[in-house]
Amino acid sequence: MASDEGITRIDSWIWSVRLTKTRSLAAAACRAGHVRVNGERVKPAHAVRPGDEVRLRHAGRERIVVVSRLVRKRVGAAVAAECFVDNSPPPPPRVEVPMTGLRDRGTGRPTKRDRREIDQLRGR
Repeated sequence: MASDEGITRIDSWIWSVRLTKTRSLAAAACRAGHVRVNGERVKPAHAVRPGDEVRLRHAGRERIVVVSRLVRKRVGAAVAAECFVDNSPPPPPRVEVPMTGLRDRGTGRPTKRDRREIDQLRGR
């Protein structure tokens, strides 16, 4: 599935290796300035080559990958993992949300007192 020319559009490559869910999301990220190749902001049609460093801000974190193989079509997750070297920092730890007060089913609307207790549990 590697291309013969040695170059591929950045939006197509980002989508092909499963860094974004759709190609239009990848293109929108490029237009918004969330994609950098070798430190420079790029447009969706920018050519990417093996060895380029791609930085993508997506879903609240920054992904830093080095292109090792070019693909044009979307590939499976196992093949996609071989197409880049991931140098991203580890994702931030998930913050556990404390359990909120659960009410028994069929107990009706909460009273004013119940509402105050629920708000206190939620930290309001």
